[in-house]
Amino acid sequence: MIMKLTILTASIFLWVNAFAQTNIISTNSIAEDILLGNYTPNDYEPSQLITNPKEIANGIMGDVSPDSLKSYLVKLGSFYNRNTGSDTSSSSIGIGAARRWVYSKFKQFGDQNESRLLPSYLQFDKTICNVNQHRNIFAVLPGSDVNNHEVIIVEAHMDSRCEDGCDSLCQAEGIDDNGTGTALVIELSRVMSKYYLKNTVVFLVTIGEEQGLHGADAFADYCYSNGVGVKAVLNNDIVGGITCGETSSPPSCSPEGHVDSTQLRIFSNGKIYSINKGLARFMKMQYQHEVEHKAKVPMTISLMDGEDREGRGGDHIPFGNLGYRAIRFTSANEHGNGNPSGGAYKDRQHSTRDVLGIDTDNDGVIDSFFVDFNYLKRNTVINGVGIAMAAIGPKMPDVDFINSTNGITVDILTETQYMKYKVGIRTDKNDFDVVYTFRDALSHNIPSIEIDSTYYISIASVDSDGIESLFTKEKRFVADGTGSTTYIFDGSMNKIGHNVSLLQNRPNPYNQSTTFEVIVNEPFYYDEAYIEITDVLGKIVDRVDIDLSQTNNSLEYFPLNFQPAIYNFGLIINSQLIRTNRMVFSK
Repeated sequence: MIMKLTILTASIFLWVNAFAQTNIISTNSIAEDILLGNYTPNDYEPSQLITNPKEIANGIMGDVSPDSLKSYLVKLGSFYNRNTGSDTSSSSIGIGAARRWVYSKFKQFGDQNESRLLPSYLQFDKTICNVNQHRNIFAVLPGSDVNNHEVIIVEAHMDSRCEDGCDSLCQAEGIDDNGTGTALVIELSRVMSKYYLKNTVVFLVTIGEEQGLHGADAFADYCYSNGVGVKAVLNNDIVGGITCGETSSPPSCSPEGHVDSTQLRIFSNGKIYSINKGLARFMKMQYQHEVEHKAKVPMTISLMDGEDREGRGGDHIPFGNLGYRAIRFTSANEHGNGNPSGGAYKDRQHSTRDVLGIDTDNDGVIDSFFVDFNYLKRNTVINGVGIAMAAIGPKMPDVDFINSTNGITVDILTETQYMKYKVGIRTDKNDFDVVYTFRDALSHNIPSIEIDSTYYISIASVDSDGIESLFTKEKRFVADGTGSTTYIFDGSMNKIGHNVSLLQNRPNPYNQSTTFEVIVNEPFYYDEAYIEITDVLGKIVDRVDIDLSQTNNSLEYFPLNFQPAIYNFGLIINSQLIRTNRMVFSK
């Protein structure tokens, strides 16, 4: 038994070391300098400067083309198999040819816009599907502000798969998953390269998503390690299909064959105090302000509860795990739950059937499409306009709250130069219950507050063009009508992250039970706390509540139906990931 455990532990140790990405480098030093904020902005100012937000929003709406999106999808499908482990030497098939084509599109659009869009590969070493070295593709559009340099990342994974996750020879065109997201990113790089925004925009196409979010992991680690100021991450994955399959991952569509071309879902981690949900609300607000009233086909943007669909993951997660604002856009309807091994699976997702469409009259031309190009255009516009407004908007203010005898008073402490501020207030849903706009003062009373009620409040600055900043992190406020300062908690890492320690489980490895232990240095208020256990792909496999009322808080854990493997366990407090460790379960 001891020898067996030792061998298992040693082999898992070697596997863990192989699991991390190494030697992460950008192949274009100029693009890297821009990513890091080491450049002279005037070098990238266009000869024709467009600064009016309405003109930028209208330009994005008018320039995004369903025909362009279709052409990208046709080309992506022509590579036949874009599996992360597929051919890299062929000029026409495999992930290598596909990567080079995406790079060439970024370069083409840069050349057409005074060389202001600069492409690069992000190369890293990691064994995925028996291939040891891989490349993401990204392009940077330099912003005008290097004193407060921040980047906004719009991303999609390009790799595809069929029934076997590492099959590099099957037909794996991956049109909806995730040719649609890739096409969206490419199209935005074309449309937005003419603009000179305050923040730098990064157009990122990753690989390795289907085997465990590896490409996004590498880029997120690169940003974190190099101190890149990431303002927001927008992941687009499965954003062009409109038909519901026989299966779909909850929260699911139904019934099979149902069509929805007017709804887009945004997934984000956290419920309260969540900067990710705040970004989702901001994106929806920009659509409602800048696009909805002009759109021929208005869209419904649904803010979902979870970080992703149940049991699923996406490339926004590695960024969110490092504390960056990160959200995922996904179609309302999905054609499959991505589990082709689960019985008589006939849906398209993660299969050879994820193609552009079918030829119904046998004339050699596809005439029935599985992707709605106009729906994909609308989703592209939602992303583009939101990115542009975030990239040109003002900075978030710091604020204070005081209980007043007739409600809550908001005091603006920084970014006091603006004439307007917006206060978003929620109770128990993902969207704002109400948004108030205050003018010409730095102290504002929030009306219609019920005494002894709990509210979650966040604030945005509004510039002279009417563009909002991102909203501040929420603060929980209980109105007591006393006229005195009340206790406010915002769930921030600064307030609880340095006050709490999640220890390594013991024993580790274990084969029957193990103990989780959390040390609390100073008591604090919290709504909920639990340990969340995930597999190495990020799939949640269990969750157990833990009481944090003592200095030393321990919980004996008995796993159910675990297979011998490495698992992550994280401490979640008020929907915020505080710490993560790894453990080994053996038999």
